[in-house]
Amino acid sequence: MKHSLSSLRRLAFVASALSGAVATLMAAAPALAGAVDMISIQDRDVARMVSLGGSCNRCELSGRDLSGATFTGATFLNATLVGAKLRGAELVGSNFSGSDFSRADMRGVQMVGASFTGATFVSAQMNGAEATGAILVRANLQGANLTGAELQGANLNTAVLTRARLSDAEIFGATLANVQAAGADFSNADIKASNLSNGDFDGASFQRADLDGARLTGGSFDRTNFSGASMRRTDIRGVDLSRARGLRAEQIEEACGDHSTRLPDGLTARTCRGGIRVIRSPAAPPAPPAPPVPPRQRNLVVVSGH
Repeated sequence: MKHSLSSLRRLAFVASALSGAVATLMAAAPALAGAVDMISIQDRDVARMVSLGGSCNRCELSGRDLSGATFTGATFLNATLVGAKLRGAELVGSNFSGSDFSRADMRGVQMVGASFTGATFVSAQMNGAEATGAILVRANLQGANLTGAELQGANLNTAVLTRARLSDAEIFGATLANVQAAGADFSNADIKASNLSNGDFDGASFQRADLDGARLTGGSFDRTNFSGASMRRTDIRGVDLSRARGLRAEQIEEACGDHSTRLPDGLTARTCRGGIRVIRSPAAPPAPPAPPVPPRQRNLVVVSGH
């Protein structure tokens, strides 16, 4: 061997340092211990990360730059992504139930067919999000910005939408039953054939929204604004709209009420002939796509652009 003693010592030092670094990483992330196959995280940001898959429960990713990242068939239960940057990320077919996305930048994110049961999106920026068929049961979207979002066929049963912004959103055929949506903005939204039964919409705005064929039974609409809303065959049977704002005779004439419907003075509910029929578009709302086949390796995989 031609290595000098000093060279051998340097090699031994480097090997020792690398071993120590790996040990430190595994100790600092016990949730990933035994589950990490390849990981490349540079400082605090991981902007060059392009693909994540497998499982990482209770992962701590707050403040991370995951812009444009792809989560393929991933399972990130109860993960923390507070203030994370997920602009343009793809979460298709993944499970983020119980995760916290508070104040995250999720503009243009793709959430098609993904599960966010019990997840938190308080004050998240979700403008233009694609969430067709997403499961958002019991999700907390208080103060979230969903302007222009696509939520066709999404399930938001018992979700919190207090003061959320859903103007210009596509919410056709969605489930918004039992939601808390006081002060929410649904102006110009397409809510055709959706189920809004038993929801709290006090002080919300449905200005110029399309509510054709939607179901409002059992809901609370105190001071709710319906100015310019389309209500053709909207189910308002038994609904108290006496304190709603912006309702006009032509809207109520097209809606479907009954003797127990309460309206502002001067308006009278009419009963639809043939009963209530849900308005459907020529094409049924798209069904959630089948989740993509997970990678062969089930553990967390992080691939860097470098």
